[in-house]
Amino acid sequence: MKQAPENLLLHSFDSSVSVDQLPVQFTFPFDYTPHRLSLLAARGLQEHLSTQQDWDHHFGLSGENDRVSGKMFGVLVVRTPENSIGYLAAFSGKLAGSNHHAKFVPPVYDGLADDGFLNTGMTELSRMNEAIKVLKLQQSEQEREQIALLKDIRKKHSVRLQSKIFDHYHFLNRAGEEKGLRLIFDDASYKNPPAGAGECAAPKLLQYAFQHRLEPLAMAEFWWGLSPKSAHWKHGHFYPACQEKCAPILSHMLAGMNIEKPAR
Repeated sequence: MKQAPENLLLHSFDSSVSVDQLPVQFTFPFDYTPHRLSLLAARGLQEHLSTQQDWDHHFGLSGENDRVSGKMFGVLVVRTPENSIGYLAAFSGKLAGSNHHAKFVPPVYDGLADDGFLNTGMTELSRMNEAIKVLKLQQSEQEREQIALLKDIRKKHSVRLQSKIFDHYHFLNRAGEEKGLRLIFDDASYKNPPAGAGECAAPKLLQYAFQHRLEPLAMAEFWWGLSPKSAHWKHGHFYPACQEKCAPILSHMLAGMNIEKPAR
């Protein structure tokens, strides 16, 4: 089959892909063995991560000790309307302090935009934190009352800000149906979406695919770098999508697709 064109952030495989190499069903994201094409895509992305010089992130693979932070990456094998085969790449959360890097799909919602409400809201939170810090240096009853009042205002402001962030996340599925983050988690009987919901690699990949009429064929996610917090994450190993943040979102995004059975 044809290789992917060079537009749309699609990456090409090193060799041509035949029809019999394509997966019959899409990857079950919570328990899978990576498809051969997903493995090829992951190797291509890993080679890019090992050689790129456009940005700097401390993965902990070169002996650096400060701010070591591994990262989850994802690849999505897709077919274009013109029957070309290629893959998309994404990272979870931010990478090197940014939501945007060459060769990676964009976020579903960019909270780091300069003119966005999030920057204004975070600036206000920082102002409150500084005011509380100054008041704590005083020891009078009046200062303690002011601190309690400011903490209450800060908490309410933070809740409103997080709620507004949630309202800016909307996800597509294959049928073109769009659904907001709040409704997705409400339908799944969650009280509220967890912080960071929608920022993982899998939703980013599927969102970009559906926005550009690309057919998802297979996907895989892998950890790159050392883990500063837990020995669970191993460099170069593949992992399922997370249940807490991704399960309700992917349930909507993958609706109507022919999905594999769990690997085990």
